[in-house]
Formats: sequence, structure tokens, C-alpha cells
Amino acid sequence: MEKGVFKILYVNIKKKFKDFQLNVEFESKDEVLALLGSSGCGKSMTLKCIAGVEKPDSGQIILNGRTLYDSSKKINLCPQKRKVGLLFQNYALFPNMTLEQNILMGIPKNHPDKLGLLKEKIESFSLQGLEKKYPSQLSGGQQQRVALARMLVNSPELILLDEPFSALDTYLRWQLEQELVSTLKDYKGTSLFVSHNRDEVYRISNRIAIMKDGKIETISSKKDLFKNPSSMNGAILTGCENISRAKKIGEKRILALDWNLELECDESVLDNIEYVGIRAHHIDHCNDSIYDNHFNLNIIDFIEDLFNKIVILSSNGNAPLYIKLSKEDFKDLNINSKLDISIHKKNILLFYC
Repeated sequence: MEKGVFKILYVNIKKKFKDFQLNVEFESKDEVLALLGSSGCGKSMTLKCIAGVEKPDSGQIILNGRTLYDSSKKINLCPQKRKVGLLFQNYALFPNMTLEQNILMGIPKNHPDKLGLLKEKIESFSLQGLEKKYPSQLSGGQQQRVALARMLVNSPELILLDEPFSALDTYLRWQLEQELVSTLKDYKGTSLFVSHNRDEVYRISNRIAIMKDGKIETISSKKDLFKNPSSMNGAILTGCENISRAKKIGEKRILALDWNLELECDESVLDNIEYVGIRAHHIDHCNDSIYDNHFNLNIIDFIEDLFNKIVILSSNGNAPLYIKLSKEDFKDLNINSKLDISIHKKNILLFYC
């Protein structure tokens, strides 16, 4: 039986570029799967290969048991036959077409009731009264709704979202994100969401695939990934502020070389330990030495956030350690004074070669 028949989507493709090689393999069911990675790691190219905009060098792409691409069988369906919807960053609306003309472009030519379907989508996306307006006359939110409506009139079996909020300001970004989440909840099928924004990815997706240099490092549920990323790259992408080189000095002890701090860990440490990570909000302001990994460090500076303050600490001039405190906890602290902290061993992240 063909691999991937019982999965919504199966992807196993390779494509060589000048700077790196795309080499990704994953399966996705009825969910929103996010591809999270830095710029240039291959996220958008993966979507383009699935949509048929780009052709891989080799591999397979199977959707609901249909082969979209198979290099060994010489199969490469054109984008129009893949039943895949792709939403770009700029929505790719036709500027010389009205709202209703843009949506009509997405409806298959042989559809028995084009105007009925057009009216249904205009109403479901609250676009009534805007039918004759051009994209330049629409707000960012209206443009996104038009692009989504145009994509969904073709009843795609897969939705691909390529950084749809990247060019928007913060307030509009939040509004459109909520509208997109509502749309995806009603959609029955797989959605792939590309972003380098960890907060966005956490709110929108069910699972997250961490990408680096054209490869997927790991795929897991968003909660598991943020709790325990399996690589330093994953830790950085999920917002771990404190990372140091590390070496093993005991069965469950390490030396964080950059901070010059000895740490007791919750698990046995392997000989090939390379880095240690600690999230800033997992460091406690605590003057009770009975807690795990208690230290008295120098306060060297502050960073003011909107709702918190970040205290920059150091042990005798070594690399800084960042801790997040509420403004209430922060009020009595001063630069060049000392701060007692504790780091629970269960919150220490270990990364290996």
C-alpha cells in the first residue's frame, strides 16, 4: 500500500540550492502544523513545493491518498490540480480586479453555481457592500478575508499559510490572527503555517516543526516543544534567553562555562553535553538557600519591558544571566547591588552534540 494513504499529508522531498539543500520529511493529520525557523531555512520553499509552485529534485508528496508529486513515477501535478490553497504574505490579490472578481478567479470553471458560491463566501467573510471595491480601497483585514475567501471557494484539501501577518502592524496583526484562527477552526483538513514568530506559532498551531538549514530538527506538540526543546536552535526559536556552554562535572551536575555556575540537574548528564539553557521566567527571586541551585549574583543592568522588568545578572564579570521580574518585585532593586536567585533543576534544559 502506498505510504501516506492513511495520513492527510505526507511529504518527503529534496531540492538543492546554491547555499543549502532542502531535505524535509513529515506527516500531518487534521491539524495546524507550524514550520518555525529563521529566515532562509527553507520554510516557504517547502510550502511552494507542496503547492506545485516549485518542483523538488526528488521525493514524494501525497495528499489524502492522491500523489501530487513522485519523482520515481514521473508524477508532478500542476498547481490547479492539487486542490491546495496557498496564502502568501501580501495576499497576491489582483489589483485591477474588484473584490468579487478576485474571489471568482478562485472558483473552478465547471462549478454549477458560481454566483451562489460567490455570495455565500462574501457573506461568510462579512464582505457585503465591498463587492465593487478594488484591493487598494480595502483595509488589511478586508484584503486578508478576500484572499481567504478566494482560496476556500476551491474547497482545498490543504491550506498553506506563508507568514500572512509579517507586513502588518501589531494591532492589525492581532485582529487578523483571531479571524484566521476562527477560519481554521471551521476548516476540516490540514493547515501548514509558516512563521518565525514564536508567540504567533504557539497561539495558532497544534504541533510545531523546528526547521534549520533546510531540515526539520524535531516535530512535537507545542506544549512539549516549549517545555523541552530538543536542540539549542529549538530553544532559541522558542525564546530561551539564557544559553551557556556546558560540561559535565558529576552524574547530575554541570558547569555552565559562560556563567561560571555549577548547576544540579534533574536528570543524569551525558558526557557529550554541549549547552545548557534556562528561560528567564524560570529563574526565581528567592533568598532561601534550601531551593535548588541558589546563587547570589551582581545586578549589572535593567531592561524595561511593557509588563515586566528584565534584570541582567552576572557572576564576577562572567556572561550575563537574564531574569524576568514583575514591576512589583523589581521596585527595590538597584544596579551594583546583589540579588538572590534560585533555579529549579526541573527547569534546566540540556543540549547535546
